[in-house]
Amino acid sequence: MFERILIANRGEIALRIIRAAKELGCGTVCVFSQADQDGPWLEQADERVCIGPGPSADSYLRADRIISAAETMHADAIHPGYGFLAENAEFAAVCRDCNIEFIGPSPEAMALLGDKISCKRMAREAGTPVFPGSEEAIEEVEAAMVVAAEIGFPVIVKAAAGGGGRGMRIARDEVELAEGLTAARQEAVAAFGNGAVYVEKFLEQARHIEVQCLGDKHGNAVHLYNRDCTSQRRHQKLIEEGPAPGVDEATRDGVCESAAALIRNAKYSGAATVEFLMDRQQHFYMLEVNTRVQVEHPVTEAITGVDIVKESIRVAAGQPLSIRQEDVSLTGHAIECRINAEDPDRGFMPQPGLVAVFQPAGGFGVRVDTHVRPGYRIPPNYDSMIGKLIVHGADRTEAIARMKRAIDEFRIGPIKTTLPLHRRLLEARPFVEHDFDIHWVERLLDEAPVAAERSP
Repeated sequence: MFERILIANRGEIALRIIRAAKELGCGTVCVFSQADQDGPWLEQADERVCIGPGPSADSYLRADRIISAAETMHADAIHPGYGFLAENAEFAAVCRDCNIEFIGPSPEAMALLGDKISCKRMAREAGTPVFPGSEEAIEEVEAAMVVAAEIGFPVIVKAAAGGGGRGMRIARDEVELAEGLTAARQEAVAAFGNGAVYVEKFLEQARHIEVQCLGDKHGNAVHLYNRDCTSQRRHQKLIEEGPAPGVDEATRDGVCESAAALIRNAKYSGAATVEFLMDRQQHFYMLEVNTRVQVEHPVTEAITGVDIVKESIRVAAGQPLSIRQEDVSLTGHAIECRINAEDPDRGFMPQPGLVAVFQPAGGFGVRVDTHVRPGYRIPPNYDSMIGKLIVHGADRTEAIARMKRAIDEFRIGPIKTTLPLHRRLLEARPFVEHDFDIHWVERLLDEAPVAAERSP
């Protein structure tokens, strides 16, 4: 096991990793920016190192400063968390060159699965269902037109290195395809430094379902069943739950096993999430592979009892997975609501500033992952997520009731958050009946404004 792990992240995920590392007997070093110098999570680390000013480009995205901090503090491993450098194969390679273990996949596996074109190629070999579409990057409009003619409109243009909805354009005819190809390529270059794009079939009504997997350095890989992430806004997830409701068990198991096969064939170690879109006939199509721990990993932890973060640290240290596929079973239902410091009534405007009141929900089956406490000041430099509220129940009905109770119990102020929106979504007919697609939240918000948040 590692002697000392450097956490190259901030906020709730940094605290989550610190806790897991301590339980494994590892020392911890946490890097921070000047904007985070008073971050409550830093108090839990054994050591702390400032790596630059508030902007991410000058701190958390500076691989050289993070490596320097690791070497200075004699860390033998780096955990990137999610975001920032977590899916940067070049950073993982630099860690290896400096004899520092990157807690995640090898640079080769990350590059292979992080590029959507090569990932689709491997998925076909593993028997993982994929969308019909181009097998290579599309350079010319004429080539895109040929693919669209073969699979039929609507199609979607996607960046090979994309994520978060960037570098994507839907096209319902040839004019939109020509325009979308150019726009997607330009956005991909700006966002990822890689202008490669491809074309595939677009589902008008689809659910977003993902399979959590774990792999080790000994050729083993298991799946931890699935999660439903259909409740999202502009490709940003709001509510996640597991297992995905209403999915035929035989179909579910087959897709989950094919996802584990993909991870195994890629010689992947660590946590990975294979994401799919599912149509109303329960046909699955692979979307992408996230080569890191996911924000919604607590959902899977709740229903399987597997500590995904600790397991990832163990396999990075060279240990085999502590579980086999036959050891994994499902218990009950879990739901996670992302708590964002945003005002839904004002276009989801970020809400940096003082958190004077912070009283988390509690009780049986309730988990809160957050770094916030009363008196904490949210900086304006980073993502607006300030915590995650997770509940576990015997079944989905109980989990929904428990989540509504927990939201009613939670107090945050004076800043606005997305909790009132979550409360409303939990009572909406499409969610209750799991009769929804990835655009259902946007349709609901178009129909009526978000209810005002109660004062703490």
